[in-house]
Amino acid sequence: MLFSKSFIPTTREIPKDIEAKSHILALRSGLLYMASAGIYSYLPLGYRILKRIENIIRKHMDAAGAQELFMSALQPMEIWQKTGRDKTLAEVMIRFRDRRGRDLCLGPTHEEMITEIVKKNVFSYKQLPVILYQIQTKFRDEPRPRFGLLRTCEFIMKDAYSFDATEAGLEENYQKMLIAYQNIFTECGLKFVTTEADSGAMGGNVSHEFLVEAAVGEDILYYCPQCKKYNKAEGKCPACGKVTETKTMIEIGHIFKLGTKYSSAQEALFLDQTGARNPVIMGCYGIGVSRLLPAIIETNSDDKGIIWPKEVAPFDATLVVLGAALVSEGLALSQELEKSGASLLVDERNESAGVKFNDALLLGNPFTLILGKNYLSSKKIDVEIRRSGEKLSLTREELINFLIASTDKRG
Repeated sequence: MLFSKSFIPTTREIPKDIEAKSHILALRSGLLYMASAGIYSYLPLGYRILKRIENIIRKHMDAAGAQELFMSALQPMEIWQKTGRDKTLAEVMIRFRDRRGRDLCLGPTHEEMITEIVKKNVFSYKQLPVILYQIQTKFRDEPRPRFGLLRTCEFIMKDAYSFDATEAGLEENYQKMLIAYQNIFTECGLKFVTTEADSGAMGGNVSHEFLVEAAVGEDILYYCPQCKKYNKAEGKCPACGKVTETKTMIEIGHIFKLGTKYSSAQEALFLDQTGARNPVIMGCYGIGVSRLLPAIIETNSDDKGIIWPKEVAPFDATLVVLGAALVSEGLALSQELEKSGASLLVDERNESAGVKFNDALLLGNPFTLILGKNYLSSKKIDVEIRRSGEKLSLTREELINFLIASTDKRG
């Protein structure tokens, strides 16, 4: 992809009144457009990264036996009244009455909707277990949007739901999802913590959340440097007695054993092996998809810009072409590299070397390839590894092998 033909509106200006580093970098690198507080559009580069994250999620959810669907964002209020959550979530619900007089809401979550779907289509233990998931936009009338994509009025979530005939079945699916989440976050390049959590308005009696330590966030954990463990409780480490350190955390995922809270309220019943009618046993598994983007930036960046993990980077490399005389050489090189499976952003703009290098660092693709004045005589391409700063000088063949090895690791 040619930089000159791409819509990547980078800027050196630091936006005013913005707290989070990830928010600043997302705006400076042209990933997002902020329409208003808590309301964002994904520009092409940001959307490209978002799709990479979603594909990682899909890969691991599908491998765990989950099936993808896509539910309506519009939901009738009557299904929320069955569970009483029309009142529990009243403050954040965006609701309205349409021209037919129907009371509707823009879904802040989808437990009620998925339960209705299963209620109308699953009648026997022979149809269980089943795991369904979607990647969908949710809407909440947030009283205080903040930290960019971390707290918004409109956000993207992967929500999965398991339906079982027995508690043992629920436990099996819960463990499958827990492992899938660990694989997802690891592949996204995140160092995360898994901890037991409060189920809150979701209901159920068992839940775990997945958190990432960062400079900003809305959750707190207490870290013991001696045991290298995080705890929910303040004060001394329960294991060694050492004083703990307070750590700010970003919640990136949460899984719940819902039991029969929703199925009982909504009468989602099935016939068991004895012919008795029982409420289906449910689990719920959420990932803040749009939250992963700032969580990755918060933990993978420096004072020059973003440092994308290879698996989620928009491109494998930025090819910086220094001088109009080398543009044709740069285009030929990029075609050769792309044939080998690498994806490149080719910066052939009529800009200074400083502007190009600064943008390459800001955008944070794993490698910067530099085609400079020495290339015509040496036939070597300078390579800078974004994460380590290590510099290499490689021939075309060496560069192809280098990028093939890197993209193979990316999967």
